[in-house]
Amino acid sequence: MVANEAWYAGESGVGAVGPARGNVSAVSWAAVLAGAAAAAALSLILLLLGVGLGLSVVSPWGGDGSNAGALGMASVVWLAFTQLAASGLGGYLAGRLRVRWRDTDVDEVHFRDTAHGLLSWAVATLFTAAALTASVGAIAGIGVKAPGVAATAANAVAAAANTTAGTAPSANGGAVAAPSALAAPSASAPALSQDAIDAARKTALWMFVSLLIGAFTASWLATIGGRQRDRFE
Repeated sequence: MVANEAWYAGESGVGAVGPARGNVSAVSWAAVLAGAAAAAALSLILLLLGVGLGLSVVSPWGGDGSNAGALGMASVVWLAFTQLAASGLGGYLAGRLRVRWRDTDVDEVHFRDTAHGLLSWAVATLFTAAALTASVGAIAGIGVKAPGVAATAANAVAAAANTTAGTAPSANGGAVAAPSALAAPSASAPALSQDAIDAARKTALWMFVSLLIGAFTASWLATIGGRQRDRFE
């Protein structure tokens, strides 16, 4: 009996001490977790690579670099490729590393392989989402603190300049009046808000599609890995 094979009592080569059918789990959690770990690692690597490539083609100067439409389409394609590659790797490993189920119907084996691939995709997706949420939260916290520090420094410099010139800091002064001018409502604000909403909506829809692609790919490649595991051992 091989260590990663599930035998049942009554089969040839197994004595009376063999495990009963009901005591053998249909899920190889070690294989599922191994596939999920590989998928999550590859997903993070590809996402970081995509961010680096995206920032390399963005320019702070108007008219330079890629436009928003091309960059958005490239992001969608890269996200789909990331899900395809990472989920496929995780599903294949989950199917290839699972135990060998002896005396089990072919359709049942196919269903279990599909379930292993889907479980590895689900675990990897949850882990990646948690890691990205923590990273984005930390970056957003730093970004929120930065404008406050910059505004405080700007006010201190303006006050020092006014004091040196012999005038008291006033809300009507040029340098000190800048914050109130910036705080004035802009007519383009609703348009910018609508553009942000449209971008968020499209991003959510394409993320949904890419996740479906990943789930299907992981389940399909898990069946291929399971068949190869049974064929070569």
